Amino acid sequence: MSSPLPDDALQAALAELPDWTGDRNGISRTYTFSDFPSAISYMHGLVDAIEADNHHPEWSNVYNRISVNLRTHDADNKVTDKDICLAKLLDEHFN
Repeated sequence: MSSPLPDDALQAALAELPDWTGDRNGISRTYTFSDFPSAISYMHGLVDAIEADNHHPEWSNVYNRISVNLRTHDADNKVTDKDICLAKLLDEHFN
């Protein structure tokens, strides 16, 4: 079972993830792409890495936007290191 991040650790992590917002109950970000195929390609391109980590995002797609919410279910739906690592992975693939 994962442990929720203390508030100070979460704030420090969010300072390194400037496009993410949130609190101990979840962090979120919206990615904007040039078009629908680019957005879907981004999602598909992350499947193997996400599966390997066995930590899956709550994400949705509307045309050229992907909205992501992260929290860890086995940590009482709080933000953990797993969420921060996944946020970094998502950002790396976006840039």
